[in-house]
Amino acid sequence: MSRHLLLGAASAAALALMIPAAQAADLPAYEPAPEVAAPLPGFTWSGPYVGAQTGYSWGRASNTKYNGWQVGGFAGYNFQFDNSPVVVGLETDFNWADIDGNRRGGGFGTKLQSDWNGATRVRLGYAFDRILVYGAGGVAYSDREFRRFGDKDTKTAFGWTVGGGVEAAVSDNVTIRGEYRYTDYGKDKFKVGGASYKSSYTDHKALVGVAYKFTSPW
Repeated sequence: MSRHLLLGAASAAALALMIPAAQAADLPAYEPAPEVAAPLPGFTWSGPYVGAQTGYSWGRASNTKYNGWQVGGFAGYNFQFDNSPVVVGLETDFNWADIDGNRRGGGFGTKLQSDWNGATRVRLGYAFDRILVYGAGGVAYSDREFRRFGDKDTKTAFGWTVGGGVEAAVSDNVTIRGEYRYTDYGKDKFKVGGASYKSSYTDHKALVGVAYKFTSPW
């Protein structure tokens, strides 16, 4: 009798040990969750920048046509709204120029010349990721030199300018651009050879440039 009791107790103990082992074998093996890389931040146009540009200018001063080249630099700051393609900015530039035109009449030669120009403009753009299409407008300034009768007079002209362009980010810090501007400097009065002359001044510019964009502090 005691032998049967011992065999029964041993069998029960063995069964008790086998059941948890079988249940553990049926459980799925634990695998650590795969590591998910943090998403890379998207490109933003926000931040300060500086650049260089060159271009061609053509236009009219009263009855005189003129044209020429210019080269200079620009600096500005863009701000792109969060989760938005809208970009606003402020930019100023200054250019050295070789722009002139000649008109002959009455036996006397009249020469108009501009050696520098610049502008301070507000920019408003729409970003297609790394492509920015923008319009810009603001105040423009330029020197004007009027020559006649062997005499000359110079003025600093002020006016308004509007235009637009396309800018592309070729890397996180380097952009290239092309743009067009129209500028109206109004009319100025010059005194040469004892006489006074009024001359208006409007021009068109086609410009290309390259800029370095600094990392936005915001």
